[in-house]
Amino acid sequence: MRDLESRALAAIDMDGLVATLCELITYPSCDGQEVEVQQRMAELLDEAGLETDSWEIDLDGLRRHPAYGAEIERERAVGVVGWWGHGDGPSLILNGHTDVVPAGELSRWTVPPWRGTLQHGNVYGRGAADMKGGLCCALSAVRALRDAGVRLKGKVMIQCVAGEEDGGLGTLATIERGHIADAAIILEPTQLMIAPAQAGALTFRITIPGKAAHGALRVEGVNPLDKFGPIYSALSELERSRNRRLQHPLFCDYEVPFAICVGKLQAGIWASTVAESLVMEGRYGVGITEDCAAAQAELETAVHQAASQDPWLREHPPQLEWWGARYAPAAILADHSLVTTLDSALADSTSRKPRIQGMPYGADMHLLVRQGGVPTVIFGPGDVRSAHAPDEFVPVSDLEAVTRALTLTILRFCNGDA
Repeated sequence: MRDLESRALAAIDMDGLVATLCELITYPSCDGQEVEVQQRMAELLDEAGLETDSWEIDLDGLRRHPAYGAEIERERAVGVVGWWGHGDGPSLILNGHTDVVPAGELSRWTVPPWRGTLQHGNVYGRGAADMKGGLCCALSAVRALRDAGVRLKGKVMIQCVAGEEDGGLGTLATIERGHIADAAIILEPTQLMIAPAQAGALTFRITIPGKAAHGALRVEGVNPLDKFGPIYSALSELERSRNRRLQHPLFCDYEVPFAICVGKLQAGIWASTVAESLVMEGRYGVGITEDCAAAQAELETAVHQAASQDPWLREHPPQLEWWGARYAPAAILADHSLVTTLDSALADSTSRKPRIQGMPYGADMHLLVRQGGVPTVIFGPGDVRSAHAPDEFVPVSDLEAVTRALTLTILRFCNGDA
């Protein structure tokens, strides 16, 4: 490495990074309540010497965009972007979301979900991995470059977005605001793998009709719970057949890369009444080469065929809706200059051998690639298996490795050395 690169790496403040992450975890930014943490991110960008743009997102206008998706109704949403460097050289986005999923049952946590806890070499708390940790890496990398006296020929941009967990409205609004660049890194947890591809994920709702009756006379009703089994079996078989057909080298390490998951069931209004209907909601994994409309039609056909085998469901067919979050699949070439630059930066700054692999979850990569025309990879600290679960955590060693890799990537990419 050159002296300038070594000086920039030496300027990384890991104590400051961990302290900032622990502070951000204290903001319970779930259920659409991201405004306060977004405002704090704007302050942090200002304090780091970045120029910033903070604005009220026009939610009514954004809802009319064909790529809009959301499962939470918000009264307000705020966009925040900071940038450093003013040259005409290459520009790079570092994108991260400040919204998190709810903590769930608090009794399942051994640490407070809304307080950053440093122990066993990890930072624990809701959002530690998904993905306030990644945002802190981005902020720390830019701080280190500034503190080392670096001057960029291009520009690095930190995008702090809301609403990723339920559809990506924050990144969509940021693109519509005009904040795009030559390339982007989304700092989702990847276990330090570099992902030039993400699977798609669509949200569905299937309503299975029944016939209400008094529980004492249940045989006079039709229980939709009895009809759930064949529909669910059809989804399971569809998942198996699709994953056999949609195999891809970037996803070969996953047992089920394009999963169909029924995550929510609801039926009935009274314990002694046969339920009138059963509602099942889930996510539908989409392969990176698939057209979303064709994938949807495949699920619709599977449900229709399963229902046609049952006399009641033939006369009272299930209703299928596509709603909420909609993550299209996205990919760039695995030998893109962004991938190779990040690969060498990680190797040079950490002595780790980088792995190139697709991510099976939906993320905002599809918006940057498809709506913004920005070549994008996913790369960040932590393991997605920890996200959305009790005792979510991110290893401090991952935070340091990602910050070091980002520092060199910004320096090399934005100075035209990619």
